[in-house]
Amino acid sequence: MSADDIEFIGMISHRRSSEIHPPSGPILDPDYVVRFARAHEEGGFDRVLVAWHSTHPDTLLVASHAAAHTTRIGFMVAHRPGFIAPTLAARQFATFDHLSGGRAAIHVISGGNPAEQKQDGDFLDHDQRYERSDEYVGILRRVWTSNAPFDHIGKHYRLVGAYSEIKPVQQPHIPIYFGGSSHAAIAAAGRHADVYAFWGETLDQARETIARVRDSVARAGRDPASIRFSLSVRPVLGATEDQAWERARDILERIRALRGDSFGKANPKPESEGSRRLLEAARGGRVRDRRLWTEVAAAVGAGANTTALVGTPVQVAEALAEYHALGITTFLIRGFDPFEDAIAYGRELLPATRAVISARRRAAAA
Repeated sequence: MSADDIEFIGMISHRRSSEIHPPSGPILDPDYVVRFARAHEEGGFDRVLVAWHSTHPDTLLVASHAAAHTTRIGFMVAHRPGFIAPTLAARQFATFDHLSGGRAAIHVISGGNPAEQKQDGDFLDHDQRYERSDEYVGILRRVWTSNAPFDHIGKHYRLVGAYSEIKPVQQPHIPIYFGGSSHAAIAAAGRHADVYAFWGETLDQARETIARVRDSVARAGRDPASIRFSLSVRPVLGATEDQAWERARDILERIRALRGDSFGKANPKPESEGSRRLLEAARGGRVRDRRLWTEVAAAVGAGANTTALVGTPVQVAEALAEYHALGITTFLIRGFDPFEDAIAYGRELLPATRAVISARRRAAAA
């Protein structure tokens, strides 16, 4: 496995916000979207995630705006099955793939917060949502690849003569990233995912997750080596290790001040197995595997990728290399100071990680 196989994904948003930056200004800041996307492109990232929330601007339209003002960077667009027909979603993503010059990817998320799902009229339970996602993504793939109309009769969808004249630029289809750590999620990922995406677990947890997913891929009749893995972490960098930990302490104190009485109490995604696993890691100590900092995950209920790697760029690169050795080739990284951290990662962390992994490869070959 070479350093050339690494994919770095950042994250752009419709306005500046994070755990330490309360949202302010207009709900959609088009200029910020462009500047944020360009910062990632100039920093050497391969893709950016455009995240989904039931009250936020439409992800595909935000991605289209960013794509129109960039030339190279790819877009991993979060998408929740169930709110539009899979045939329509297939045409929308294929159209975006053409307009962006083959830079589309879809990140399938089925939802871990029933209250948020209900905001869009979805009242299915956890396992039913993944059952629907399984059928939905199967239809997406078929629409993208079928050369003739087809019929489909399933539990959630019935189609007669389904077909799309527009196919993705990328062949055989747009890359499918799939998230979710429950048994139902991993079963669906085994059938459909090109990349399985999970949050920043400990090395032992990550090793277990990779084994579970590869077993699911094999049970689906696919080659277990065909699936790739993406890990999401929040690097906290400093010129020295002490400075990095000082920044980490400052981040935690700012979260404490903003959250007040809710600090460490609420879990915004009560049905999320990924959240449960991060909280399990946090119960094992504030720092795991030397650099995996868990206190923010515990403070905010682990409703997103909230575990961090703390240290100098080289130290964090070495930690990422440990995950790479397990078979993880994609790293989704975003900062608590989102725009500024993206620039710092491009300048320091991305080249350091590639250098560390290349050096390990040469040492193993010697």
